[in-house]
Amino acid sequence: MDSHAVGTPRTHTVLVYSDDPKLRDTVRMAIGRRPAPDLGRIEYVECASGDEVLAVLDAGGIAVAVLDGEARPTGGMGLAKQVKDELKDCPPTLVLVARKDDAWLASWSLADAVQLLPVDPFALASAVSELVRHREAALPVRRAAAV
Repeated sequence: MDSHAVGTPRTHTVLVYSDDPKLRDTVRMAIGRRPAPDLGRIEYVECASGDEVLAVLDAGGIAVAVLDGEARPTGGMGLAKQVKDELKDCPPTLVLVARKDDAWLASWSLADAVQLLPVDPFALASAVSELVRHREAALPVRRAAAV
């Protein structure tokens, strides 16, 4: 039976990257376990370094990567650009930025979505849900770096 059969629970794994554990917690709490009624359960993989992100994404199984554009020393925008360039089946990426003026950088990074910090729980949950739907349906993601 395939994982989309009626009655079969679906699980989507979201990678959350930040060097700040409080921001990782905020992102997880904002998205929650069921951000939309049509999606299955959300599980999380947290990464505190760029090397961890690369290893997890290289292993596969990630539906969406939420990357902190303000993380140090490796920023989420640079990671987004690297994985888009290097991974054949790169999951959609959402970059969190501190300033609206940084949206153009997120566009350069090939991020599929961008959200402003501080985290707006409703906007973030909605954006991640849309990206999960696109990933699940194997649809191309429209790169929308506007904030």
